[in-house]
Amino acid sequence: MVSVDKGEVMANIKSEVTEPNTITAVITKESAEKLGLAEGDDVTAIIKSTEVIIGK
Repeated sequence: MVSVDKGEVMANIKSEVTEPNTITAVITKESAEKLGLAEGDDVTAIIKSTEVIIGK
């Protein structure tokens, strides 16, 4: 964990992902083209809380 920012209802947490760890996402071809994604690009992953389990 890099940071934990607790609000009134929600908490914003930040974790650092370093090599060789990867996050894999499946998106539409149209979305990939609109974003202009290319190998080697820096990107930010935004993950819905309903799709991720945080464990300790």
